[in-house]
Amino acid sequence: MEENRYSRQLLISDWSGECQENLARATVFIAGAGGLGSSTAFYLAASGVGTIRICDDGDLELSNLNRQILYQESDIAAPKVIAAAERLKSLNSTINVVPVLKRITDATVDDCVGESDLIIDCLDNFTARYCCNAAAVRKGIPFIHAGISGFSGQLTCFSPPETPCLSCIFPEVPDSGIVPVAGPAAGVIGSLEAMEGIKLLCGIGNPLKGRLLVWEGDVQRTEIIDIARDPECPVCGSL
Repeated sequence: MEENRYSRQLLISDWSGECQENLARATVFIAGAGGLGSSTAFYLAASGVGTIRICDDGDLELSNLNRQILYQESDIAAPKVIAAAERLKSLNSTINVVPVLKRITDATVDDCVGESDLIIDCLDNFTARYCCNAAAVRKGIPFIHAGISGFSGQLTCFSPPETPCLSCIFPEVPDSGIVPVAGPAAGVIGSLEAMEGIKLLCGIGNPLKGRLLVWEGDVQRTEIIDIARDPECPVCGSL
């Protein structure tokens, strides 16, 4: 049954049975169960990632449904991570899904992440992103960062000292408010996060290490920008 479930991806030349086993053994921490988290979690679950820890402290609201595809109207007012875990398990009953109903802070982040092999940023605020970035540096695991606004998004993979970290690129919290989002933008960037995660866990392809992908969906233009470490970075500069 499992070989049949994953038969199409096992046809990919670099996607060996060993790659599939690596996914089955992996634990991925998804920070945020909103628009980005929905598509990221969905495709990681469908691809066979063995354990998904999905973290959010919010309840579903009607205004979420234009982009948060894990949910339906009957989930409104329910904790997102509980509804997400049920949906992901209904998609792939062979994996483990751990709902983490907590706010990510400096005090909670290590417990939230646990023994994960990878952190994926599906958050909508930089304060929590900095917490996850620092945890990734402490634990020596990769941190996939993404963000969306309107029809556009950005994506990169941090893995110091090989690459910069989030604090190298954004040393101060950017100005923010309620971010406008076209639902498909969350789907595109969240799917790309899942793809980067699979590449890292399987050791295939060329992950976006040291490179920032910028996608402008309104004009369908993609640019990749080289990014560099800050040797004075207070988070990763001493590595």
